[in-house]
Amino acid sequence: MFQHRTGHSPKTVTRLKAEWWKDFEAWQKRDLGSRRFLYIWADGVYFKPRMAEEKQRVLVIVGADEYGRKELLAMTDGFRESTQSWREVLLDLKRRGLNADPKLAIGDGALGFWTALREVFATTKEQRCWVHKTMNVLNALPKSIQAKAKGHLHDIWQAETRAEAETAFDFFVETYGVKWDKAVAKLVKDRDALLTFYDYPAEHWKHIRTSNPIESTFATVRHRTKRTKGCLSRKTGLAMAFKLMMSAQGKWRKLDGRNRLPEIIAGVEFRDGLRHLQIAA
Repeated sequence: MFQHRTGHSPKTVTRLKAEWWKDFEAWQKRDLGSRRFLYIWADGVYFKPRMAEEKQRVLVIVGADEYGRKELLAMTDGFRESTQSWREVLLDLKRRGLNADPKLAIGDGALGFWTALREVFATTKEQRCWVHKTMNVLNALPKSIQAKAKGHLHDIWQAETRAEAETAFDFFVETYGVKWDKAVAKLVKDRDALLTFYDYPAEHWKHIRTSNPIESTFATVRHRTKRTKGCLSRKTGLAMAFKLMMSAQGKWRKLDGRNRLPEIIAGVEFRDGLRHLQIAA
């Protein structure tokens, strides 16, 4: 992205990088007090070319507000498995005005994010990402059965009701548990958090079952920067990623079922994706 084939002189590139960093710093300080974010997605993603600290990732949080608009909320460097790294990110969101706990957070079970979330936004419910979970489970199985096992995993999270999902879950455990107990253990440990989405509107399920809004966008970031040689400085890496993420954000689709969002704010109960009508005694 910074190569001379773009026609920019080294001096121009240096100036652009400085401007991008300035934009990034201003964005990091923006006030969030006038907004209400109901869903947040979190992930710690590899950035290639790598940044100076080998084990660090880019920690990203995307939010969906009360109008169904998705927006990049936080992006910084840190350690994916570190509770402290994520705590700093979440506390900074709160400091900038995100005072109401999000209703639901979506992410990979391996993140240090979850412990930090419980400390900072104690009432936020948790949904584990099915894409990450599927990958983790399949990686612990022999290649010869991965395709079949993937189909059985799909049977769980594509079920129409929680009861059907529970049945498919039990089937997977019984089918693979005797021979491949380590793979099944990866699934079982997050059982409840994998099925949280059934308590939210069915129109939102495709949005909240995975942390895809981050991963798919970052695939574009990686693609756009793969020709950049060597190791980036912290500032250059973050500035590049920020500019590319903001460019991608303009193409993000709003949530489906936006008419359901006021009901979520009001605390309306959903079961199997449908509004649950409570009958007074």
